[in-house]
This record gives sequence, structure tokens and C-alpha cells, in this order.
Amino acid sequence: MKYLLVFSHLSICLLLTSVPAWSAPQPQKTSDAEELDLSPEIIEGSPVLQRWLRQVPNVLEEITNDPSFRTRLRLGYSQFPSAGQAGGVNVGFEDVFIGRTGVTVSGEYQAAFNEQRNAYGGDLRYYVRPLGSYINFAPVVGYRHLETDEYSRDGVNVGVRLLLVLSRSGAADISLTQSWVSPGTDEEVGLTTLSVGYAFTRDLRLSTDLQKQNSRESKDSRVGIVLEWMP
Repeated sequence: MKYLLVFSHLSICLLLTSVPAWSAPQPQKTSDAEELDLSPEIIEGSPVLQRWLRQVPNVLEEITNDPSFRTRLRLGYSQFPSAGQAGGVNVGFEDVFIGRTGVTVSGEYQAAFNEQRNAYGGDLRYYVRPLGSYINFAPVVGYRHLETDEYSRDGVNVGVRLLLVLSRSGAADISLTQSWVSPGTDEEVGLTTLSVGYAFTRDLRLSTDLQKQNSRESKDSRVGIVLEWMP
């Protein structure tokens, strides 16, 4: 009987002093604002912070795959030294992306005011390296119409483009394009274009074009100053 009373007393003490797991105080979940020590208004007004709070992005992958250059709409003045220093106009668009692939579409029109030179056409470019690369190159295939006071050409335009990105997002770059119109025929024309672009605002930049146009009949050239808008 004595041992039974002692056992009962111990049982009661254990029941009184023990705390069930479900009733133990739980740590309070802190809000995003408390974790970052920022006001909720700042977080609500920042899409970048909200995105990082949902999931930490793979920054390296984004830098690699986000294009280091942008689509550009072009309008400028051209001078044709081989056509008596005639002035002219050039308009076009550069590197309109097809989805998230490395394929872009470009097109241009250029003409001298004295009507001795005009050209137009469009190209597909496939950038081989990741779009975020600072050095990239692309095979080029398209169509060109070329007209001077000595000849007129229409045909397939094939070549390659080298792109050097000096500053991302279209801020500064250098490109060199070499292509041939109607390659392998008697009417083949070689086109060499060097372009240097520099942005002076977030969406506007100036570009300088130097172009050589070589055929059996003559060697022509063009110098252009172009205003580019990056939408």
C-alpha cells in the first residue's frame, strides 16, 4: 500500500509538470519585411524583391542567356563617296528576336538622293553562342537588291557576322559583317560592313556604318551616321 501511494504521487507530479508537444509555444513566423528589416511598402513597390522572395534566381544563367544586345530601329544619313559624294538616306531594323532563340531578323533600305545608288533587303541571323555572350557570331542568309549607275543585282545574300559587345543592353558594341550577293556566279558582289554603336540614353544611341561594295564592274562605298531607337 505504501509503494502504491508513492507511485500515485509520482504520477500526479509528472502529469502536472509535463507539457504536451502540441501545447508547447511555437516560434513565431517572421514576415518578409521583418526578415529583410524593410518596410512592407518598399517590398510591395519592388518587383525585384518580390521575385527574389518567391525564389532566388540563377543569376549566372540569366546573365548568360539574357541578350547582351537589343533590337534597334534605324534612321540615318548616308554619303556615297563612289557616287560623287552624293548624300542619301538609310532606314532599317536590326536584330528583331524570334522568341528566345538565337535567330533574329534584320532589314534595311538605303538610297542616294541623286538616284545613282540604292539597295534594300533582309536577313536572318543565327547567333551561335549564348545571347548573353560578349563575343558572338552568326551565319547570315537573306536577300539583297543592289543598284548603281553601272549595274543592278538581285540575289541570295549569305555571309557571317561578328559581334563584340563592349557594354551590355545595347550601350556599346562593334559589329563586322561580311556577305556575298549571288555567291559563286559572275554577278557576285561582296559586302563588308563595319558598324560601331554607342548609347547616349537608355533607349537611343548613335551608330556609324562603313560599308564596302565590291563587284566585277566597280568598287563602291558608303558612310552612314544613324540614330537608333531601342524599343
